[in-house]
Amino acid sequence: MKRFSCKAFLFDLDGVLVDSNAVVERAWRRWADRHQMNAEELLLTIHGRRAVETIRDVAPALDVEAEAQWLLQTEIEDIEGLKALDGAADLLASLPPERWAVVTSGTLALAKVRLETCGLPLPRTFVTAEQVRNGKPDPEGYLKGAELLGVDPTECIVFEDAPAGIEAARKAGARVIGITHTYPAAQLQRAHACISTLRALQVRDDGEHFEVQCEDIRQIA
Repeated sequence: MKRFSCKAFLFDLDGVLVDSNAVVERAWRRWADRHQMNAEELLLTIHGRRAVETIRDVAPALDVEAEAQWLLQTEIEDIEGLKALDGAADLLASLPPERWAVVTSGTLALAKVRLETCGLPLPRTFVTAEQVRNGKPDPEGYLKGAELLGVDPTECIVFEDAPAGIEAARKAGARVIGITHTYPAAQLQRAHACISTLRALQVRDDGEHFEVQCEDIRQIA
């Protein structure tokens, strides 16, 4: 059993709170088809990163901002298959709103659409693609999330589903719990613990700190 103590929670969105993989992959497949690219190879690079960074890496000659905007609009308009991940609604409902935030590589508009479609509460505090100069694995987003909540990053637990996000959280100084929705536990070795869903957490709030317990599935396997 892994045990952690923290003052605040920072949640990645896609693959942690909502299941948007089908939507994301449909959009990127369409984008790959538009530019005669190998969609299967492209899909290996997209999770946990801002669209502008992926596009800049794979197609630097294109108008990166315009292509990212096309992807954004495509994803906003496509809500088929979006759903809250197991345990997300109950956990968020149990947390004081001033002690958690969403830190996502997507835009604010996209984050709101996905949370609202899935029936999840909107946080008071968002850190989205528009608010950072450098996306994950840079720690900027998680550092900003902790700052906006008024806590030190070392007093935060981050929930992430992708290696880039886990690296960002660790660079920020936070503890990280990996969610094995998008990647298997073997690819989330840098997380301090791994769980299959948020339902696996035991969280107790003593008013100042959260006491968190979970079984690390890497130790069970």
